Amino acid sequence: MAKSYKHLETKLIHAGEPDPLINGAVSMPIFQSVMFEYTGETSYHDLRYIRLNNTPNHVALHEKLAALENAEAALVTASGMAAISTSLLTLLSSGDHLLAQECLYGGTHDFITKDLATFGISFDFIDGDDPDSWKEHLRPTTRAIYVETMTNPLLQVADLTAVVEFAKAHGLVSLIDNTFASPVNFRPPEWGFDLSLHSCTKYLNGHSDIVAGAVLGRADLIEKITHRLNHLGGSLDPHACFLLHRGLKTLAVRVKYQNESAFKIAQYLETHPAVETMNYPGLETHPRNKRARTLFDGFGGVLSFELKGGVDVAERFIQNLTLPILAPSLGGVETLITRPATTSHSGMSREDRQALGISDSLIRVSVGIEATEDVIQDFEQALKA
Repeated sequence: MAKSYKHLETKLIHAGEPDPLINGAVSMPIFQSVMFEYTGETSYHDLRYIRLNNTPNHVALHEKLAALENAEAALVTASGMAAISTSLLTLLSSGDHLLAQECLYGGTHDFITKDLATFGISFDFIDGDDPDSWKEHLRPTTRAIYVETMTNPLLQVADLTAVVEFAKAHGLVSLIDNTFASPVNFRPPEWGFDLSLHSCTKYLNGHSDIVAGAVLGRADLIEKITHRLNHLGGSLDPHACFLLHRGLKTLAVRVKYQNESAFKIAQYLETHPAVETMNYPGLETHPRNKRARTLFDGFGGVLSFELKGGVDVAERFIQNLTLPILAPSLGGVETLITRPATTSHSGMSREDRQALGISDSLIRVSVGIEATEDVIQDFEQALKA
């Protein structure tokens, strides 16, 4: 009898698993083999070879990831940036034009602003909150539109339904970086997005011990991106596949707890007299809280804020903390804290950051799975100190 899984929690455990189990192994084995026996494949891309992302470890991940967002297909890559860059370089050629949300992860912003031009690809940034202004940036050569579910690091929520409608109306491919939300909170293919991208380094793996990426979405586009990736070489090692596969199985329990914990911490910070500004879409004071509640099943584990007093106060606060680790990245089981101006967005000029509202004193927190009360207590003592 064919197996079918309705709920994400069950898909995380059972979707994509070998059937029958390999020698009865309940845990997916690691196939650390570069090549596999030739069995008559007629296409280069069908040869079973580690760089072609088609070992049993890759195949299991592809099926599981596609099931999580109800996508037609999926592909894992060597990093989140490999997923982003390979997707864009597959969809765009010399002379083409891209529309991209103005506030993006620093690595994506740098790739669009510094690297695409070397391929003869142009771009325009758009205000994700103002769909009426997008058409004025449209060109005959525009091929795609790119946004983030919740922007890094300001936690803005674009008009995502309008993005899909705009893309369909003008024949564009719609891409969304869904890293901050994860499939637990938002599943872009269900809302009509063509491609959903992830840095699996973050929530999907959840344990801060690998770098990986993924692209989910339309099967025809995934096939093209796979062929481009096969040539660019951004394949994921089978051992990293194994760790991602293992990390995925606890995604639902981790993210649901992180949703709850981050919300409580955001509520605490919002009312603290030392806090100047607070960014978390789950708060009623967030300018797009109503939109977020319509779109998302949860608001994620990332928040950002500014303290009164600027950079010096922010630095002293971070130094006085005892639980959060001062480090870039997010989505792991440990609470991480950073100033984006010095890490994720350090490649941008100070002027560009400020134009987007990313001040040097902005603090970003990725909430882990520690006791919420312990994190709040640590924040309290650090703010007093």
